[in-house]
Amino acid sequence: MQSVGAFRQVDAEVTEKDQTISHTPVPTKWVGPILFRGPVVDGPVSAPLATYETPLWPSTARGAAVSRYSGGIQVSLLDERMSRSIALRAQDGASAIAAWQNIKSRQDEIAEIVASTSRFARLLELNRQIVGNLLYIRIECSTGDASGHNMVTKASEAVQNWVLENYPSLSYASISGNLCTDKKASAVNGLLGRGKYAVAEIEIPRKFLRRFLRCSAAEMVQLNYEKNYVGGSLAGTLRSANAHFANMLLGFYLATGQDAANIIEASQGFVHCEARGEDLYFSCTLPNLIVGSVGAGKKISEIEDNLARLGCKADTAPGENSRRLAGICAGVVLCGELSLLAAQTNPGELVRTHMEMER
Repeated sequence: MQSVGAFRQVDAEVTEKDQTISHTPVPTKWVGPILFRGPVVDGPVSAPLATYETPLWPSTARGAAVSRYSGGIQVSLLDERMSRSIALRAQDGASAIAAWQNIKSRQDEIAEIVASTSRFARLLELNRQIVGNLLYIRIECSTGDASGHNMVTKASEAVQNWVLENYPSLSYASISGNLCTDKKASAVNGLLGRGKYAVAEIEIPRKFLRRFLRCSAAEMVQLNYEKNYVGGSLAGTLRSANAHFANMLLGFYLATGQDAANIIEASQGFVHCEARGEDLYFSCTLPNLIVGSVGAGKKISEIEDNLARLGCKADTAPGENSRRLAGICAGVVLCGELSLLAAQTNPGELVRTHMEMER
């Protein structure tokens, strides 16, 4: 284990110029307005996308136009939580099981420990996995308007210290045992939740499918099945069936000061669509959408301005601003996904547009 002195020695070898924080901007444009309906977000909202992939702006804007003519995108939030998993070592599996059963029975005490570490952290659930003599405890919390990584890690350390003090049969393995799961593709986040669980959906009349997207409902449904589900299964995708959620997520995350590496789990989502007569029902489900309206951007003025313009800096109850931010993000993802899939129903359109816009 490296000492503090070792880190200071490394710092001493870095020049003052290297240590200067650069706020070199990523090209950013606002797209929209996107029309929303429902309690999470309601009314027209324009959204910023920071990207070097220039076709992303007009493509997402096309989806936004569809939203305005089709009655709007409805966003619903099923769940919200942030997680951290501590890893502990027992003498054997029997000891690990016995310790867990007793720890679980004292969840009320653990909830008090979590609440003592923050004004906003509140324990929602404890989950566990045991492998041999190793005990992994996943601690899931609500975190107000913050995405909550640091908040839950701080709470988890307090819980871990309490466990080690009260259960001498257990010893420290790691403050983060990868059952969290942070910034890695996994099944557990979709099953247990990490971030906001958002469903964005729209129903598009036939005439606007033809006018804006140049496709039919049947063509879109067939493409989604053959590309996202069959093609994705052949590729071995994990709890995911979409074309490019990551594109819109990264652009939105960078423009609003989010931890961009969280697009790894956030992009594990699903497109589901149905032909309803000649109209199209189209939805994007994001089970692991990690965003926060506080602690974002590290006080960079441009980021703060973007969040304020999005209406996510309002004086409201804790959690409302981050829910609005998640709802807008889900709507942006739907607009970009809808447009790209529509392009792929038309042979030649995808290549032609990229060549025209990026050369």
